Amino acid sequence: MSGTSEGTGPTGVAVPGRARPKITERHQVGRSAAELRDYRAAFNAAHLAMAVVDQDGLVVTANAALATLFGAEPVDLLERTAADLVDLASDRRTWHAYREVLRGRRSRFRCTRRLKHPDGRALWAEVTVAPVPDSRNVLLSVADISDRRELHARLRHLQMHDAVTRLPNRTLFFERLATALESSAYDQGSTGRVGLCYLDLDGFKAVNDTLGHRVGDRLLAAVARRLTECADGDGYTRSGGHLVARLGGDEFAILVEDSTGTDQVADLARSVLVALQQPFDLDGQRLSVSASIGVVERTVAGTTATGLMQAADTTLYWAKADGKARWTLFDPERNAHRMTRQALSSTLRPAVERGEFALEYQPLVGLADGMTRGVEALVRWNHPQFGTLAPNRFIGIAEEDGSIVQLGRWVLRTACRQARRWQQEHPGVPPLFVSVNVAVRQVWDSDLVADVAEILAETGLAPHLLQLELTESAVMGSAGRPLQALQALSDMGVQIAIDDFGTGYSNLAYLSRLPVSALKLDGSFVRGFQDEAHPNPADETIVEALVQLAHRLGLTVTAECVETSGQASRLRSIGCDTGQGWLYSRAVAPDRIGAMIGVSALPG
Repeated sequence: MSGTSEGTGPTGVAVPGRARPKITERHQVGRSAAELRDYRAAFNAAHLAMAVVDQDGLVVTANAALATLFGAEPVDLLERTAADLVDLASDRRTWHAYREVLRGRRSRFRCTRRLKHPDGRALWAEVTVAPVPDSRNVLLSVADISDRRELHARLRHLQMHDAVTRLPNRTLFFERLATALESSAYDQGSTGRVGLCYLDLDGFKAVNDTLGHRVGDRLLAAVARRLTECADGDGYTRSGGHLVARLGGDEFAILVEDSTGTDQVADLARSVLVALQQPFDLDGQRLSVSASIGVVERTVAGTTATGLMQAADTTLYWAKADGKARWTLFDPERNAHRMTRQALSSTLRPAVERGEFALEYQPLVGLADGMTRGVEALVRWNHPQFGTLAPNRFIGIAEEDGSIVQLGRWVLRTACRQARRWQQEHPGVPPLFVSVNVAVRQVWDSDLVADVAEILAETGLAPHLLQLELTESAVMGSAGRPLQALQALSDMGVQIAIDDFGTGYSNLAYLSRLPVSALKLDGSFVRGFQDEAHPNPADETIVEALVQLAHRLGLTVTAECVETSGQASRLRSIGCDTGQGWLYSRAVAPDRIGAMIGVSALPG
């Protein structure tokens, strides 16, 4: 038998030398052809618009869905540039990704494109490009996602807008603000500046509380309409009209992109105030409201959204504090003072522990003999950043945050210890009393009586050598715990003085019922004596009457702010007991006071 193969002829007889195909090969060839036909049928019948694109980006074949999408026949799309059909070359990143798929360097690419339908309407399409298996071609598919996009847009609108006023909400406002801050003076048509009116309705809570939230919501919607009218009336920029947004509650903001300067934003704030001052008629309910507005305008360069909003919030607070129903422009100096105040507040308590405070003393001199009778202790803060600070820079802060209790206790102990030391160093002369300022909060937030008793016992200072000064407004009308504390201190032997007398209530009838031992006349009375050539008789009459009244009540009188010998002479003539002021000495260190003890300050 030879080695040649045999095949089968048409009659089924074996034919020498002819190879007979295997049954499995014939089956595979038949199946491949059938599958190809199925694929082509599915491709042509598919509702998804598709095209096969070659390596050069030209359409090899397109299905009916794609042809319908572009208002053409499938044959009309052959040899067309696929990128032109679906706008893939309009931006560099998309074009690069598409080319990478064509070259086989990327497995898949997807993007969204806005296309024009043959009937003239716009549609949104999701374009996908992926390699065809076992081929050098790629499959381009185009899915109409207009309905999905429209639903997404509706959901986004609901998410980004306030349901009550239909204005953009806080989220959309900050998106737009971030975009505005990305511009610069180098952008075409941009001024490189941004402005903001941040406003809050005055007394809106009262409307909700008295008339209900339904009326309150209608009022907010009416306010929103007027704000929009003001913004539209201010003109348009390259980015459109000013953005009016509701940030929450009764807070609104008007963002001025590409502002032309402070004047523009200030004028807008004025127009808003005028518009809101007109009464609102809400279904027969006539309401009047006002607003406080913080105005900020600055260059975009170097400005952050957080910084801009902080400045706006601060300025709005100023407008409220200044009396409401007004607009206030951001002031860097005022803000610096506020920032300094915050910095002092945050470091005040630990500063006491770090020993950053010191006391200086200003003498209280007998007007009759010029002898130093006592001293007032004045605290100074040797701040590591701001230098030496006088009490008016930080005492108010200490009273607000409660650290006055800790600081006041330190001042009291230090002053008593120093007074006792002077007494020991100068045994042959009458000892000086020391006068210490006390805030009402020290009485409320601590046991002042116990503190004083403990410190006097610790330092060995006699109670009558300690004088506590409280302002007239703090003492007059005192009742309950403050009055009980003052009475207990007086019973202990401690002297009580009213500081700045004549600037507050001046309730002379009430004065007799207080455990007070001394009055310190406010400097405004003494300054009236400065014009020695033309004295004002009224000033002298008032001071003389106060001195006589005090003496009849058993009180001594100290005149503050004595700066000239003429003032001292006139105060002496009307019976004032002691004087305090620059005529005698400024506040000085303890060792300087030692040199004044037992020495008369009178000339000659």
